[in-house]
Amino acid sequence: MLSLCSNIISMAIQSLAVFCGSKNGTNPVFSQHAAELGKLMAENNIRLIYGGGSAGLMGIIADSVMQQGGAVTGIIPKLLLEWEVQHRGITELIISDDMHERKRKIYSISDAALILPGGFGTLDELFEIVTWNQLTIHDKQIYILNSGGFYDHLIQHIELMKAEGFLYEEAIKRIQVIDQPADLLPFIQ
Repeated sequence: MLSLCSNIISMAIQSLAVFCGSKNGTNPVFSQHAAELGKLMAENNIRLIYGGGSAGLMGIIADSVMQQGGAVTGIIPKLLLEWEVQHRGITELIISDDMHERKRKIYSISDAALILPGGFGTLDELFEIVTWNQLTIHDKQIYILNSGGFYDHLIQHIELMKAEGFLYEEAIKRIQVIDQPADLLPFIQ
């Protein structure tokens, strides 16, 4: 397990924001980890808070949580209702006015955040939540699931930014990198 911080912060959580791709990606481990994570969350009574889509990794994790009897809250902006094909089989779907309101709502009702593989939107969500930690808008713990080494280069770049003096220590302490969904358990129980 890789770690960006030496101080491991753990807390029992009831809801977890998961940011991930609206596509599956090419490596089968991405879909496998999304399904495993959904099962793990349901078994541990952790509500999934996510972007509300039914496609890609978003759909896989939501389906997995629901199949295991867990709870899912999706938040999707009006703009993406058709594009991301909102999930019609989840516990709760909230429609926001725009992307900014979507992210604010996801952050406000979750206890921590987990980043799975994804594209530009996923990176936007990761960096916004890290920045909000840095600005003390919130202090949520952030986990990066480095499925199949997907985030290796990003982790190296974050380490470089830290080494070159561009990062604030308090924000970086809130990021924990894990390699398998089960690696999350010690941090959330």
